[in-house]
Amino acid sequence: MDSKTIFGGNPLGVIIRLVLLSIAVGIVLSVLGITPQNFLERLNTIITNIYNLGFDAFESILGYLLLGAMVVIPIWLVMRLASARKSRPPES
Repeated sequence: MDSKTIFGGNPLGVIIRLVLLSIAVGIVLSVLGITPQNFLERLNTIITNIYNLGFDAFESILGYLLLGAMVVIPIWLVMRLASARKSRPPES
């Protein structure tokens, strides 16, 4: 592989474009009040919230499962016992 394939063009031209684009994006982020420290703190907060959301969802699903099982399992058991009684042949 040659350097044009790796960089996607002339390496010096690509580096200059990346530097100019980085400066432009840096100016926009600075105007918005975003600093590298602020950005990393927010990123950490977002990752922590997503992590907690996943476990909170799992806990909610487990709660729903247990609540539903309190109703479904006894009804299922009664219906199984009733159907087993109906299918038993009469005693002579």
